[in-house]
Amino acid sequence: MTGDDKHLPLEDIHAAAGARFGAFAGWSMPLTYPAGVMKEHLHTREHVGLFDISHMKLFEVSGPEAVALLDRACPLDAATLEITQSKLTFFLNEAGGILDDLIVTRLGDTRFMVVANAGNAVADEKHLRALAANFDVKVEPLDRVFLAIQGPEAWAALSRAGLETGSLLFMHGIEPRKNWFMSRSGYTGEDGFEIGLPEADARELVASLLGDERVLWIGLAARDSLRLEAGLCLHGQDITPEIDPAAAALMWAIPKEIRASGTFIGADALRAAVERGLAQKRVGLKPEGRQPVRAGAALFDADGNPAGHVTSGGFGPSVGHPVAMGYVATPLAKPGTRVFADVRGTKIPVDISSLPFTPHRYRKG
Repeated sequence: MTGDDKHLPLEDIHAAAGARFGAFAGWSMPLTYPAGVMKEHLHTREHVGLFDISHMKLFEVSGPEAVALLDRACPLDAATLEITQSKLTFFLNEAGGILDDLIVTRLGDTRFMVVANAGNAVADEKHLRALAANFDVKVEPLDRVFLAIQGPEAWAALSRAGLETGSLLFMHGIEPRKNWFMSRSGYTGEDGFEIGLPEADARELVASLLGDERVLWIGLAARDSLRLEAGLCLHGQDITPEIDPAAAALMWAIPKEIRASGTFIGADALRAAVERGLAQKRVGLKPEGRQPVRAGAALFDADGNPAGHVTSGGFGPSVGHPVAMGYVATPLAKPGTRVFADVRGTKIPVDISSLPFTPHRYRKG
């Protein structure tokens, strides 16, 4: 950790809870708590995990040309989003590479909430402001504590804390109180919520939630193993400015008509890439045995030829075996195909696996 790392507004609460801190995306973040990563992971799958994700950034985009700006910035058809509807989308560069993955929620006819990743927040703001110069629109970064409440009992814990979530469905967001933003979404594969709110309100909500024995603080280490089991990408590892949504197996996030005729940044390059056919694809990887295969490991085919590389890897506590994601040459991308990972000079057999490793349990209806 360097002295330049930014600090979470609730850092004192994490320190009091026994958090072990480490550096992530320019922030000092709680990595684990005394329960340890295995217990934190399983507790989230079984009960409720509370995550401080205030390193992520919320932007409000509003004004007469908010729809036009978002359609230019992202492969999105913002006008078709219903009020409260959220959508996964991207900022792309001119080559079609992923600058960031975002969630955009429509809050009104000309008002949207954009949630950006921590490591990209400064660049994202600069990018969006540069584009906004050509539109009648306001881009406002919000100063909020951002909390994720994840797990099968998340709704019940929030209800006990005085926050009813009843009619809110997966990938929808609302403003339940002044200066609050709450969406039914998350990064674990479980039902859950993300809430942006002022610090004073956050301290009150956290105290109330932690008074419930079902709720446990969860650190960044378990957040990573949870999202990996759920087959969810981490920007900077599984998706980067060198990788386009087609290779990343994320074209489902781009509406068909926008793929065909959208005028978003990178549109022509992305269409050309799809037309050319993909050299590589993002896949799930299931190593044989108990040895985890980590990010950066090279993959080889049965004849020893280079076949790809691992982008995320670790142990999956819920599934009881190592899990990983990475990119392989397209002919090898079929589930069941065997490749080999080089782990410190030893070739470990790895089977291509469909994603996710654990079923998603979102509340869609």
